[in-house]
Amino acid sequence: MRRVSRIAIAGAATAALAVTVSACGSSSTSSSSEGSKSKGIGLAYDIGGKGDQSFNDAAYAGFKQAQDEFKVGGRDVEPSDNETDADKVQRLEQLAKSGYNPIIGVGFVYAPAVKTVAAKYPKITFGIIDDNSVQAKNVADMVFHEEQSSYLAGVAAAKATKKNHVGFIGGVDIPLIHKFQAGFVQGAKSVNPKIKIESQYLTQTPQEGGFSSPDKGESAANGQIEAGADVIYAAAGLSGQGVMKSAAAHKVWAIGVDSDQYKQGALAKYKDSILTSALKNVGGAVYDLSKSVIKDKKPLSGEVRGDLKSGAVGIAQSNPAFKNNADIQAAIKKAEEGIKNGTIVVKTS
Repeated sequence: MRRVSRIAIAGAATAALAVTVSACGSSSTSSSSEGSKSKGIGLAYDIGGKGDQSFNDAAYAGFKQAQDEFKVGGRDVEPSDNETDADKVQRLEQLAKSGYNPIIGVGFVYAPAVKTVAAKYPKITFGIIDDNSVQAKNVADMVFHEEQSSYLAGVAAAKATKKNHVGFIGGVDIPLIHKFQAGFVQGAKSVNPKIKIESQYLTQTPQEGGFSSPDKGESAANGQIEAGADVIYAAAGLSGQGVMKSAAAHKVWAIGVDSDQYKQGALAKYKDSILTSALKNVGGAVYDLSKSVIKDKKPLSGEVRGDLKSGAVGIAQSNPAFKNNADIQAAIKKAEEGIKNGTIVVKTS
């Protein structure tokens, strides 16, 4: 039976990890003191891997919280350079053969591999984040209304700019990232219809490094700042770190994505330039699927979609310059209410 579930908020936890290496990328394995039929949770990272301070790290936070709360083991596996779908299939099969359940592919690039491996292991629950095309009885297709949080980012940018000139940098020119751009542009223009918006995609395909190249992000941000933008929203995974670096160097605002990037330790030297972040609760999706399998014994399946009303997407409030700005906060509140009650319908393209 296919179900739609709210994605709950999940926090991060820490634990010691022992590192191993497989034929398809590196992995970390942690064990539990309590036995279980399942070895625990299997997590396969997207391009950029753990340490991106964004999408993959959000997934890791949910992975660790579920491990700690449910006292189970787990294995999280890194991608390798220039890998193929066959490499992803091998990675997921290794997790399945090793006894992990659930097994989660972090990112739309895992959709073909999840579809293939889930069919071979019908008693294991699989999850795919950012894709709803697999549609199998033992698969949860976990997706989000990214355009809604991006709309809020656009409102924030339009309120924060001093030049009526902002920018959007997408990692890869694909429909998923078009949603981020569409929401951002609509949100910014809701504040100022005449605002100037720079838009750029770093690459045409993920394999070209659009989500994993901080140097590409920095170069793009430099160009947009030179053109006059003083607030830049980056939906580019690890590449977004280069945008943060450029924003800090030029003393303009950056807006982060997926995780609350103002609070990320690796980005601390740029935090004063991170106005806010458009949040997507990837960690909550990982946690909820793990809970449904390990604790509830009622695995989620079908499309599991998170939106602003459920708290699965939103806008970060960590930077005091953002939180204490009455004008920005009033505009954000108005936008949130409109999206939740349906008077604002955010475009996806």
